[in-house]
Amino acid sequence: MKPVVIGVVGGKKSGKTTTIEVLTRELTKRGYKIAAIKHVPEPNFTLDKEGKDTWRYAQAGARTVISVSADEVATIEKMHVEEFSLKEVLARCRDSDIVFLEGFRKLTAERKDIFKIVVVKSAEDAAEAFKTFEPILAFTGPFSTEKLNLKSPYVDLFDHTGKLAGLIEELVDKKL
Repeated sequence: MKPVVIGVVGGKKSGKTTTIEVLTRELTKRGYKIAAIKHVPEPNFTLDKEGKDTWRYAQAGARTVISVSADEVATIEKMHVEEFSLKEVLARCRDSDIVFLEGFRKLTAERKDIFKIVVVKSAEDAAEAFKTFEPILAFTGPFSTEKLNLKSPYVDLFDHTGKLAGLIEELVDKKL
C-alpha cells in the first residue's frame, strides 16, 4: 500500500515543524509508521560535516555515502535536486503508512492528490492558502480560521490533537 501523503504548509515560524512533531507522536501511539520529509531550501546545505569521514568520501567522488551507528543508518546521496523527483523521494518511504512533507510549497500547491494541513498566523495567511492549496484537510496554528467560514475546519493542535490525527486516520482508512 502506498502511504498517505500530507503536506504541512505555512509561513516561516508558523509552527509547521511543531505540527508534524505533535501529529507524529500521536499517530505513532496509534500504531502508524510515519515518515517525515523536510525540504531545506538553503543553497549548499549539508547534513555532513566538513572533515568527517563521510564528507571525505563524498569529496573523493562517492555519490552515495552510508553511515551506520548503533541507533541509526543515514544515507547521503550527492546529486542535484533537479535530478530528483518527489516520486523518488516518496519511494524511499514505501514502508510508511503516513508521510508528512514540510516545505515543498510550490510542488505541494501543484499536487491535488496531496492533502494539506495549513498552519496560519493571520487571516491573510488563511485567505492566501485557501486560494493556493487544494485540497486542504484542515487549518491549524496560532490564528483560528473558525470565523472565516472556510470549507476546511480549523483544529487547535494542542487542544484537539486527536481530532486532527483522526482526520488523517480517515484518509488512511479510505486508502485501505
